[in-house]
Amino acid sequence: MTPYTPPTQDQLLAIRVNAGIEELAQSEKFSHAEPDLVEAIVEGVGQFAAGEFAPLNRIGDVEGAKLENGVVRLPDGFHDAYQAYFEQGWNAIASPADFGGQGLPFTLSCNVLENLGAANMAFNLLPMLSVGAIEALEHHGSDAQKGRYLSDLVSGKWSGTMNLTEPAAGSDVGALRSTAEPITEGEHAGKYRIAGQKIYITWGDHELAENIVHLVLARLPDAPEGSRGVSMFLVPKYHVKDDGTLGSRNDLRCVSLEHKLGINASPTCVMSYGDNGECIGELVGQENRGLMAMFTMMNNARINVGNQGNQIAERATQQAMAYALDRVQSARAGSPDRNPVAIIEHPDVRRMILRMKALTEACRALLYYCAGQVDRGTIGDAAAKARAEILVPLLKAWGTDIGVEVAGLGIQVHGGMGFVEETGAAQHWRDSRIAPIYEGTNGIQAADLVTRKLGLENGEVMIALFEDIARDAADEPKLVALAQDCAGIARWMRDEASLDDRLAGSVPFTTMSAVAVAGWQMLRQARAVADGAAPSLAHTKPVTTRFFLDRIVPEANGLKAGAIAGADLLYEVPVEKLAV
Repeated sequence: MTPYTPPTQDQLLAIRVNAGIEELAQSEKFSHAEPDLVEAIVEGVGQFAAGEFAPLNRIGDVEGAKLENGVVRLPDGFHDAYQAYFEQGWNAIASPADFGGQGLPFTLSCNVLENLGAANMAFNLLPMLSVGAIEALEHHGSDAQKGRYLSDLVSGKWSGTMNLTEPAAGSDVGALRSTAEPITEGEHAGKYRIAGQKIYITWGDHELAENIVHLVLARLPDAPEGSRGVSMFLVPKYHVKDDGTLGSRNDLRCVSLEHKLGINASPTCVMSYGDNGECIGELVGQENRGLMAMFTMMNNARINVGNQGNQIAERATQQAMAYALDRVQSARAGSPDRNPVAIIEHPDVRRMILRMKALTEACRALLYYCAGQVDRGTIGDAAAKARAEILVPLLKAWGTDIGVEVAGLGIQVHGGMGFVEETGAAQHWRDSRIAPIYEGTNGIQAADLVTRKLGLENGEVMIALFEDIARDAADEPKLVALAQDCAGIARWMRDEASLDDRLAGSVPFTTMSAVAVAGWQMLRQARAVADGAAPSLAHTKPVTTRFFLDRIVPEANGLKAGAIAGADLLYEVPVEKLAV
């Protein structure tokens, strides 16, 4: 497998232009995010990821996580790499300063995860879930819970998980049946006995961190049915004493590990709580408001999963580029020189490489634009906070689709060598394929966009985004046309379409919207480079931007027919006939 080379200059360009880090640093909250510090973080975590996480990517895929005698074990090297991650403070970049964090913008936390995930996507899921757990506790935990758990979560000494899915409750979280019984007497009075089984729990058990803080959704006695009756509980692997030291093990265990298509080094656990009736948990937030609390963590995770699409696209692009430069085969058809050339000289391979680069860079631009809007919302910009609400499903859905497409193109560039495991190209595609599924499938993201997000201010938040694009991109007619189509579809969905019609067109509309925003952000980057920013990108950025605007934007325009086609045709054939 090709070593990971951090795309530091393109990352810094996106952080400056799309996230607007220098403007964020003008606020009191983020005043420490000065240019020298930003560069040091981006360069430092890139080097760390390349040196510590990347060499474990292949061994993690081949050997994977294993459950041995009730203990989840990782291949050699994972423990030392995680200890280095914890000791160097990478987990604490954007966490609250009151609990040992650096209090820097979320944008920089995204960059830490981007580098770690491009180096080793499966390993990166461990810190990614912990970051979400920190945010959930920061917003919904009691002062006592924050004091007891946050400092060690922030440092990375402990890790965190979220537990939603059950065998009979997948995307319909309201169907879960795990229970929480109040304890009224004894040492655990005021807490709850948790009982139930959860599946697909990422990094649900391992030995890399000293403790694991599980955030578990369960039902209290007499709770309302459905999502209105779900509460969230903090369930530690090891009980925590009043002085902060670890006590006895809680009554929870990993029953088995899933055998997956990819991300083999990430232990995806079936977790059982309360087999002996003594699994103790604490209520987080209000009774029956657990789904709201968990969505704080899920919203964070959806951004970070969209980031994963960018991560795997970057790694697959680097892999394909290295192979295309090295593999010599045939003369270039349009050249008078009949000597064999590296395959990157052939037009179709060059097309694939440029497509991979353009999609990856555009996905990164969308990622940091979204992160920058989140940071502005944190410092009180209500309009930016609302815009981030629109951007999250676009990033999660389109970003992860791009990860799959680019990883697939990477295999194609390799030809037959991409279909065998030795080159490593196949691993990138296998790893990429989970991202459109977890943290809410991409269909769920699209449904969210055309229901809840379209409903923000009666559609005006979404329409304003497309109007901004059309206004700023006035000299790019293809991008203007796409933005105007998106605005028109949004109005049609708001004013005329039935709910079924909206949902039937939601996926193509989500893709159109994401491409419009990503194209706009690429255009902003190209303008900045033309003005002297990032001189090292002066040759490539104009070309990748042009490729995106001239070839990928028109493809998105072609999705309009599907976005407004309605639902009638989908139900024209009865199920019993369709299944024949």
